[in-house]
Amino acid sequence: MLEHLKNGTINLNSVTNVVIDELDTMLDMGFLEEIEKILPNIGINRQIMMFSATINPTVKKLAKEFLNDPVVIEVTNQRSSVKLIEQQIILVDEDKKQELLSYLIGSKNFSQSLVFVNQKAQADSLVENLELDGLKSACIHGDIRQSSRALALRKFKEKELRVLVATDIAGRGIDIEDLPVVINYALPETIIDFTHRVGRTGRAGKEGLAITLLSVKDYKLMAEIEKELKINIPRVELDGFETTEKKPRNRKPKPKPLSLKKPEARKQTQKQEKAKKTNKFRKTTKRG
Repeated sequence: MLEHLKNGTINLNSVTNVVIDELDTMLDMGFLEEIEKILPNIGINRQIMMFSATINPTVKKLAKEFLNDPVVIEVTNQRSSVKLIEQQIILVDEDKKQELLSYLIGSKNFSQSLVFVNQKAQADSLVENLELDGLKSACIHGDIRQSSRALALRKFKEKELRVLVATDIAGRGIDIEDLPVVINYALPETIIDFTHRVGRTGRAGKEGLAITLLSVKDYKLMAEIEKELKINIPRVELDGFETTEKKPRNRKPKPKPLSLKKPEARKQTQKQEKAKKTNKFRKTTKRG
């Protein structure tokens, strides 16, 4: 947009409605300056709508700068899981994930698979390996030009590509009709991102499948996600990919005796112990 404004190839004076989505994420990525440069070019008689998962000081600053007498609309913090989406966790060693991903897509014959990763370098490496395994793939992330991203997305929608690898930022706005499966190659850093990823499938009343490839290092984070979302996702291992990584021990707290739980019982126990010691002392004294 800034390029168009600089080259004079676009005029925003007649624009009356402006929607800024995922505002907190855009500002976290450092796009405050760009937004501040674009908004003054829009007509005076305008309505600006800002959508944000969180309202932090930077969001407030931008709102104060460009909004007149704004109205704040809040929705409930819903963490519900969609019933039409089947979720699975496949346990796998970290060094076997790439091999398992190719095997999974091929053996299940997934026509379209949206794969989420956390790092741009990981996305590039994954696409390279998928291509070597005969699976037509492409990736979208922040370092890829918008035109290339749009092309990759179009090819994926038209099923010219079988796999699209994306980071969370690039994958937020993806809307693909009848997307059969989403795969978490790596767990996201936040529960909100996990919800966004899973929500790319099972849209508009259609059924979907969300698979998470889970290695030992992410067991704790996965447990936190399940607890927060109030879900219990079944775990499986695939033949030929049985895990060998050392699993953390689940230490269950020892149940406290009833005498320590209730004050009255504890006092009674203390009296009994005292009486035993007194009687023992008396017996010893008589023998002497």
